[in-house]
Amino acid sequence: MNFCVIGAGAWGTAFSLHLLRLGHAVTLVPRRREQARTLDAARANADYLPGFPLPANLKIGHELKPVLAEAEVAMLACPTQALRTWCELIRDSLGPVTPLKLMVSLAKGLELGTHLRPSEVVRAVLPRFAVAALTGPTTATEVARGLPAAMVLATERIDPFLRQVQTAMSGPTLRLYTSDDLAGVEFGGCLKNIYAIAAGCCDGLRLGDNAKAALMTRALTEMVRVGAALGARTETFYGLSGAGDLVATCYGGWSRNRDFGQHIGEGRAAAELLAGRRTVVEGYQTTESFHCLCVERGISAPILAEVHRILFEGKKPAEALLALMTRELKRE
Repeated sequence: MNFCVIGAGAWGTAFSLHLLRLGHAVTLVPRRREQARTLDAARANADYLPGFPLPANLKIGHELKPVLAEAEVAMLACPTQALRTWCELIRDSLGPVTPLKLMVSLAKGLELGTHLRPSEVVRAVLPRFAVAALTGPTTATEVARGLPAAMVLATERIDPFLRQVQTAMSGPTLRLYTSDDLAGVEFGGCLKNIYAIAAGCCDGLRLGDNAKAALMTRALTEMVRVGAALGARTETFYGLSGAGDLVATCYGGWSRNRDFGQHIGEGRAAAELLAGRRTVVEGYQTTESFHCLCVERGISAPILAEVHRILFEGKKPAEALLALMTRELKRE
């Protein structure tokens, strides 16, 4: 199968290497032409995924138009807030006839302002294509190394081509499941990043394992409640895109969101941590977007609300903890 991977960050590069190992034709398309030239010349992504040579059969796309003229599946491996811009570039680069059948989002967030999920952004700009989301408890480095993992490929309707893609992307080191709860899968991917920031705050405050376990348990309960209120299915949040990704992101030493939260817990300011970053902390802007969505819909999300106060209102993490611990007592 012919894949193009749009966005040459750590995750886009890692998934390109995975697809190559399975024998597919893969073109990796960076955001900037100068980055494309660097990747082509060095055959390595030193900025985002150092230590992994790029094989000679991995094509580097310098322009979208010729890449889209050959690809059957486009993997959108870019941050949520850049997704609309990429989709507009794709729309403007497509010819009248294309083999492209499926757009797969790897983003985990909500668009600021609209509160749209990634698949909704893609559908708004590229309505002629089927849209799916690929998510789960994975880190780019481990996928690039070929360590075993499992993910979920979600769409609103599982058709024969989606099953072909499921088979094509699965192999000895990565097992894909399918889901037709696209909203639930995407909401889980969004919310777990917010709760990973909270878990990082626990680490930064040196609160211990008891506190972190309690936080994650209550975060999962909140995730289910918020997701169900937004129309997702409860059982989805107990799967790979919910509980699975929550555990990995809250405990993984590689997690940008957990690491960001840890520094916040240690007393650093969010603006200081974000200034000059090369990589994106998806949970930061997702906290803003998801909090606004919950306020608009009247959905109770105490943990999310306290993370928002820490990041955007200057509340001290220790004060946020006290607010959560002294809420009205209730049954579990």
